Amino acid sequence: MIPLDPTPNLIDQVYARILEGIADHTLPPGQRIRQAELAERLGVSRQPVSHALHLLHRQGLVAESGRKGFQVTPLDPLRIRQLYEVRGAIDALAARLAAQRVAADASGRAALERALHAGRTIDDATPLAALIALDVDFHSAIYRLAGNPAIEETVAPQWPHMRRSMATVLGELDYRTSAWTEHEIIAARILSGDTQAAEAAAQSHALTAGRTTEERLTARSRAA
Repeated sequence: MIPLDPTPNLIDQVYARILEGIADHTLPPGQRIRQAELAERLGVSRQPVSHALHLLHRQGLVAESGRKGFQVTPLDPLRIRQLYEVRGAIDALAARLAAQRVAADASGRAALERALHAGRTIDDATPLAALIALDVDFHSAIYRLAGNPAIEETVAPQWPHMRRSMATVLGELDYRTSAWTEHEIIAARILSGDTQAAEAAAQSHALTAGRTTEERLTARSRAA
């Protein structure tokens, strides 16, 4: 058999770059995507851009707009709240399982501590993309420490939608601070092995994030 190329193929690279732009609002909700312009900016032909956009369309991140065109899907406040309600239940389960396993899983504990330490380095100048990545890394560390692969598998398809919702609030200096304060609390409960407190803190954090995002999106919609 012919050995596989270890580098990502061009469509995957283009997909990842467009997804990054959607997640951090470089490509904001509602923006029309011109394939030729995007291909030129990325230094590729239109074919991988077209394939990547069709993949994003299947995920609901872009919508058809005009003749063979696309636009970034607007953020729906109600849909965001619904996503966070589900995530709240999943995060609560993950935190409880993580607290149960933390004493026996040294590598998982270390990974959570590293993610927490990385979050402590943020300041007013931290780019939005970095804030989102640090947030995802923190929660992913909890999912892995939980020891149930089905948790990450369930959440994975929703990360792109949640990452772009994070961009709505993490750009605000007050919220980025309060979010990491809540992360500190969740981590402390997990690392101490307090299953009930970890579960409650994780669920509260997710529901607060969903409610805050919904309120911001609703206010912007009314102001528009």
